[in-house]
Amino acid sequence: GGTWALHRGVPWRTAVAAVLGGVLMGVGARLAGGCNIGAYLAGIASGSLHGWIWGATALLGTWAGLKLRPLFGLGNPKPGDGVC
Repeated sequence: GGTWALHRGVPWRTAVAAVLGGVLMGVGARLAGGCNIGAYLAGIASGSLHGWIWGATALLGTWAGLKLRPLFGLGNPKPGDGVC
């Protein structure tokens, strides 16, 4: 639609957060042997302990990520925020 543009004024802390997040997601996918969400869903569906451990550590990682966002100059979402 002609609305795509390369943004050159990205703050350095936001860029570092994006790169760090991408690396961590890549490491997580590698450790899971592919799709880490699939490892979670298939693990819980089959009653395996690794699925439940994945879910618990995902919650801990989400909590840690929300606590670290202000270090990179990013705000945390509000309860009424949404994408729809």
